[in-house]
Parts: sequence; C-alpha cells; structure tokens
Amino acid sequence: MADESGEKKHEATDYRRQKAREDGNVARSSDLTSAILLLVGVVLLDTTGPSIANALIGILREVLSSEATLSTDSRTIMVELIRQTSQSSLALLPLLMGMLLTSVIVHYAQVGPLWLPEKLGMDITRIDPIQGFKRLLSITNVTRLGFGLVKIALVAGILIVGVWSKWDSILALGTTGLGAVGGFVWETMIELCRNVAIALVVLSIADYAFQRWKYEQDLRMTDEELREEMKMTQGDPHTKSRRRKVQRELAQQRLSVDVPKADVVVTNPTELAIALQYDPKTMRAPIVLAKGADLVAAKIRKIALQHGIPIVERKPLAQALFREVDVGKPIPATEYTAVAEVLKYVYQVKGRSIQEITDTLQSQTSQSKKAS
Repeated sequence: MADESGEKKHEATDYRRQKAREDGNVARSSDLTSAILLLVGVVLLDTTGPSIANALIGILREVLSSEATLSTDSRTIMVELIRQTSQSSLALLPLLMGMLLTSVIVHYAQVGPLWLPEKLGMDITRIDPIQGFKRLLSITNVTRLGFGLVKIALVAGILIVGVWSKWDSILALGTTGLGAVGGFVWETMIELCRNVAIALVVLSIADYAFQRWKYEQDLRMTDEELREEMKMTQGDPHTKSRRRKVQRELAQQRLSVDVPKADVVVTNPTELAIALQYDPKTMRAPIVLAKGADLVAAKIRKIALQHGIPIVERKPLAQALFREVDVGKPIPATEYTAVAEVLKYVYQVKGRSIQEITDTLQSQTSQSKKAS
C-alpha cells in the first residue's frame, strides 16, 4: 500500500496551516532577528553614539566637579540618583527605542500577529530528557549547529581580516594622543561590527529561507492525514453520501405527494419543470408546489403524466419561476399575466370555467401596478 508508507505528497490545507499557527508552529528565524538588531544597533550607535557619550561625560563631570559633601539624608540621595538616572535614560532613549521598534517589526514581518498566552504556562514535556535528546538530534537542530559553526568562522574571519588591514595604523597609535586613539578605536569598532552584522544578515536570510522550506515540508500531508482532516472538517464522505441519498429519497417522496396536487406543469421544455397550483377561493396568487432541473424535472414531468396533469412549454416563464420563486411560495406579480394565460389554456382544455381565475389574476395585476 503506497499511501501507508507515509509519503507526504499533498500541500497543506488552510485548516492545517491555521491549526499549526494556533499551536505556535510558524516559520521564523531567531538568527534573522538578532542579525538585523545587531545591524540596526550598530547604525544607531554610530549615529547617536557621540551624543550619548557627551551626555554621560557631562553627568560624570558634574558629579566629580561638585563639592564632596556627605549627606545622610536618604531623600536627598534618592532625588540626586533619580535625576542622574533620568538624564542617562534620556540620552539612551533613541538607541533603546530604535532597537525595540526594530525587534517588533522584524518579528511581525516573519510571523504576523500571533498571540499565544497558553504558551506562557509550564510544559512538562520540555524538561523530559528523552524528548530533549530527540530534539537535539533532529535535522533542524543539526542544521542549526552547522549554521552556528559557519557563523563563528565567518565572524572570526571578518574580525581577523579587519584588524589585519588596520595593523599598521594600530602600531602607529603609540605616537598619537589619547583623543586620536579613542577616535580610532571607535571608528574601527563600528566598522568591524557593521561588517559582521551585514554578513550575519545575509546568512540569516538564507536560514530563514531554509526555515520556510522546512516548515512547508513538515506541513505536507499524507493521504491518510488528508482523509482524517476531511472527516473532521467536512464529515465522513460515506456518511455524507448516505445523507445525500436519504435527502434524494425524501425529495422524491415529496414530489410524489406535491406534484399530483398541481394544476399545471410549466417546462423549459426538458431542462426545467415547475408545478403550479391555484385556487382563486383560497389563494391570492398561484404557488409553486415543486420545481427542479434535469433529473428532477424529468421526475416531475413523469408524475404529471401519470396523474393527467397538463404540461405546458413556456421557456421564459419556466426560467423566471425557477430562478425567482422558492417551493411553497406564490409567484411574483410580474408573472401574473403569463401564468394567467397558461391557466386559461389549461382550463380551456379541461373544459372548466376560467372567468373567475382570469378576473382574479387581472385584479391582482392591476393592484400590483398601482402599488409600484
């Protein structure tokens, strides 16, 4: 049995994707978030670094240049600490807000809106050593291990090449002042970190592409899984088949009861059939007792022939009644005239009086025109 081999040859359904998402199973790369955060952090630090340094130096200078007073008043100490902390926080605020906003945007771009409060609870299976060992040897973690070794080698290579390219400048720092040394160290650090971040972003994009591919492969379904999902979402196909059979039988029984009560059957002539009944004493307008297309229409015509009910071909009328009127409902006022002509013809054939029917339908038609 080919299917029992567990071959996943069907694309994931929308239900399976939604269920996986509700379980927290989404395609995402934490390395991509970290790499983009590093890159944005380096850019922000390069931009806001001087202002942050000046602010922190100003706070430090203010503290060191003030008179050394010893205060035992805890309130005074707390006020001074809060003031200095507030100044430091304001200096760091652009950097921290930029990092926070970047983290939210990158996470949202990967997984979209996802709120799983149940994941905050403790999961005992996470501390199961056997399950943990299985997860450790999974293809995903093995791939992550290899990817991590590649990242370490790449970062080390970039740093070694970067430092080696500036080796002469580093040796020349002994003859320069402290300010020049600080500026050189800052620029070199920013340059190396930026190069490392760009390389990690490129690698992380590749990792995210792999995670997306792996996610799609994991979501694929076998024939058995697809059948089980169809049973769950749409019901057992065998049960549905039996239900449809019962519905057809009930519909056939209803036709056998309703169609014999009709005065006339209007046809298309073969595709549609509508059984009409009209009693001017009890009905304001003719009603549709039964209607159907194709096989049902053939059944209605057969029953009509068996009971001697006239069958009249009126294509536009049959199409309009089939489209606009439900079973058990009266015909619309727009069809009064056409139906009156059919009933007039039928009653003439049967030799019955048609004056009352004609007068009633004409009166109904006039009232409808006045109302409109």
